[in-house]
Amino acid sequence: MKTKKLLISILFLILFIIGFKLIINNYSKPSIIQKTETGVSNLSSVKNKGEIYLAGGCFWGVEGYFKKIPGVLDTIVGYANGKTDETSYEKISKTDHSETVKISYDQDKVSLQDIIEYYFRIIDPTSVNKQGNDAGRQYRTGIYYTNENDKLVIDEIIRQVQEKHKDKIAVEVEPLKNFVLAEEYNQDYLDKNPGGYCHINISLAEKPLETRKIDKNKKELKKKLTKEEYKVTQENETERAFSSKYDDFYEPGIYVDVVSGEPLFSSSDKYDAGCGWPSFTKPIDAGINYKTDNTRGMERVEVRSKKGDSHLGHVFNDGPKEKGGARYCINGAALRFIPLDKMEEEGYGAYIDKVK
Repeated sequence: MKTKKLLISILFLILFIIGFKLIINNYSKPSIIQKTETGVSNLSSVKNKGEIYLAGGCFWGVEGYFKKIPGVLDTIVGYANGKTDETSYEKISKTDHSETVKISYDQDKVSLQDIIEYYFRIIDPTSVNKQGNDAGRQYRTGIYYTNENDKLVIDEIIRQVQEKHKDKIAVEVEPLKNFVLAEEYNQDYLDKNPGGYCHINISLAEKPLETRKIDKNKKELKKKLTKEEYKVTQENETERAFSSKYDDFYEPGIYVDVVSGEPLFSSSDKYDAGCGWPSFTKPIDAGINYKTDNTRGMERVEVRSKKGDSHLGHVFNDGPKEKGGARYCINGAALRFIPLDKMEEEGYGAYIDKVK
C-alpha cells in the first residue's frame, strides 16, 4: 500500500515538473511572428490589421522591400491565382500561379493606399509577364485582395497611374484564390542570402512617400469655417441627408476642399445617387487619401483630402457600373464650389478640361 502511494506521489511530482517547465518555456520564449499556411500567427496585439497580396516579379526582392516599410507587420511568399490549389516552385509555370507576397500591415501606421503606392515604385506597370530580368507568367504583376472594399482604393490608384502611361497598365486586380505557401528556403530569402539575386532597388523602401499636409491652426479654422464645416472636416461628423446646397446642384465647375482649397471633384463626375449627399464617380486627381473606418459597427472606406487632411465622406462600391462602380458620398460642408467661368481666375485653369 505504501509502495502504491509512493508511486502515485512520484507520478504527480513528475507531471507537476513537466507542466511547470512547459509554462516557463512558454513565457521565456521571445514573442515572434511565425509563418504558417494561414499567415501570421502571433499578431493578436495589433487591433487594426490589414492584408494584401502583391505580385511584382521575383518574390525574393518584393518581400525584402516590403519588410523595410514602416507599419508592415509580416511578409510571406507564396504562389497565387493559378489554376490549381497545389503547386511548387518547380511546377508554377504549369499551374499558372504568380510569385506573390502576402503583406500583413498595421492600418493605424500604414494604409492600403500607401502600400499600393510603394508597390508601384518597384514595378514596370505596363510590362506583360516580365519584371527585371525575369520573364514568364509566374513573374506577372498582380494585386490580389480579400476585402471587397480594398478594390475601391486599388482601382482608383490604378486609374491615376494609367493617366501617366500611354500603354495599358498590365497589373492584374483580382480576388485572391489558390494561394499556396512557398517552400521554406524561399521565405525571407534575402535575409538568409544577403548577396542573393534581387531585381529591384530595395533602398526605395527608405524613401518616404510624398506628404503635402498643411499645418492647421484650430483657432483660425474655427474663425474661417462655419460650425458645421468645422465639425465635418475636423471632427469627422456627418451632415444631415439632403441638407447640403450641393446635393441637388449640377452647375459646371470644380469642387475643392473648404479648408485647403485643393481640387477634389469635377462637376462632370457628379451624379444623383439618391442618397442625400453630393455623389461623384471619381476624384479629379490624386488629392484623396483613403482610410479604413470601422466606426458605427460598419466597415467602410473613409476619404480625406491629402493636403488639408479634411474628412470628406466615404466611398462605396454601389456607383454606376459604366463609370467604374464607385460612389464617393461626400459631405457638402467639406466642399467649396468654383464655377467654370471663375476657375482660371482662382488658379484652377489646369482643371478646365476635366470639367468641360
